[in-house]
Amino acid sequence: MHIPDGFIPIEQCVIYYIILIIALYFAGRWARSNLDEKRVPLMAVLAAGIFAIMSMNMPIPFGTSGHMVGGTLVALVFMAPEAAVLVFTAVLIIQALFFGDGGITVLGANVFNMAIVGGGVGLLTYKGLNGIIGKYPSIFLAAWLATIISALVAAVEMFLAGTFPLEVGLASMGIYHAFIGIIEGALTVIVIYALERFRPDLLAWNRRDYEGGK
Repeated sequence: MHIPDGFIPIEQCVIYYIILIIALYFAGRWARSNLDEKRVPLMAVLAAGIFAIMSMNMPIPFGTSGHMVGGTLVALVFMAPEAAVLVFTAVLIIQALFFGDGGITVLGANVFNMAIVGGGVGLLTYKGLNGIIGKYPSIFLAAWLATIISALVAAVEMFLAGTFPLEVGLASMGIYHAFIGIIEGALTVIVIYALERFRPDLLAWNRRDYEGGK
């Protein structure tokens, strides 16, 4: 799902960078109010884990690459897509600069796909389904759907950039990530179940000052 440098024209990259700057502004405001000495290390651990799972790439015909994302995991642990924006911006910069995965000119687009779309879709899906089908089925479906939607958004971006035909890009990215999303959904459930059992204090929905619902 990493879009490399050169796949999107610079003028379009500027638009995604503007979106990224706005998102980072709100993420910074969220961090000042919600991060403390306990949750900063948790964010770092999640960033390391996401770095690892995103490094396991598989090439996709008429796409970029396929891999698990983790945007839903971060958004659910903190109950905030702003957390995903911070984590993915840091991870994607490191991957682009030192590992040749993604790129700096397309950083805004990649953060948009994986953090803003991935984290936002995952969190909203969880909130919408939790009261209907229960916590862990909702977590699984939220992570699965967010993975697919993020991939489809990347395909649309490459179509708008003139890189790939829309139908081929949607089919390639969607089909591959539908299967990848199953693994991501299961992994997200496992991680959150482990936190709920052994360190429930680290989950935002268990904090007394959290205003949202489970």
